[in-house]
Amino acid sequence: MRGQSKTHVVAIIQARMGSTRLPGKTLVDIVGKPLLGHVIERVQACQTIEDIVVATTTAVEDQPILDLAGQYGVMHYTGSEEDVLDRFYQAAINTSAEVIVRITADDPFKDPQVIDHIVSYFLHHPELDYASNTVEPTYPEGLDVEVFSFKALETAWQEAQRLSDREHVTPYIWRNPQTFCIANIKHHTDLSHLRWTLDYEEDLHFTRAVYEHLYGGKVFLMEDILILLQKEPQLAGINKGIERNIGYQKSLVEDEHHH
Repeated sequence: MRGQSKTHVVAIIQARMGSTRLPGKTLVDIVGKPLLGHVIERVQACQTIEDIVVATTTAVEDQPILDLAGQYGVMHYTGSEEDVLDRFYQAAINTSAEVIVRITADDPFKDPQVIDHIVSYFLHHPELDYASNTVEPTYPEGLDVEVFSFKALETAWQEAQRLSDREHVTPYIWRNPQTFCIANIKHHTDLSHLRWTLDYEEDLHFTRAVYEHLYGGKVFLMEDILILLQKEPQLAGINKGIERNIGYQKSLVEDEHHH
């Protein structure tokens, strides 16, 4: 286990109020609770994560995010709005993180069992710098989990130049498999066509519908949603046909403009 009995695993939840596609979505109400509250609860349900830090920006509009982190008793860090890689790096230093789990606050269905599965895999393979279920996606979009060592984060922080690498934290790592030892963890069936993230109004309708069916005050899991979608197939049609990883695709286009 990386040379010591207990590795300090820290989940860093990146969150801000500014969103081009769905402004204020981080604190949007989902069955009587802000989205970020649900995300924090889901990460708190993980067995492998020791500390949670909400990493937001110094912008005035992000103050409510800090307040919410306080209500949930989790740490917070404020940093750069554009350079999210720097925000992660500083938050990791602040919490003495040895292993970092990257969580995005616009994923209402993060599954603690999926997170634990990937963190455990990473911890049991000390040669790894990075493990995720996203390089070749087989899980529903929105169940993305990325786990990496502090050293890998530090290397990316020192070397990454592209704007998209700074904004999306991990691409510098997974784009350079010759530098970093990376693993992609697959689900036994390919569910990557399912869209369980929050970018558009349709996604919000889908999220609220699923929560209304399944949320009774405690965390429900991927399997619960899959069973629900079998029983209520029309739900999956609510937000069908939106391209995967739309934010990262947009950043790649912006990279081109800066060359």
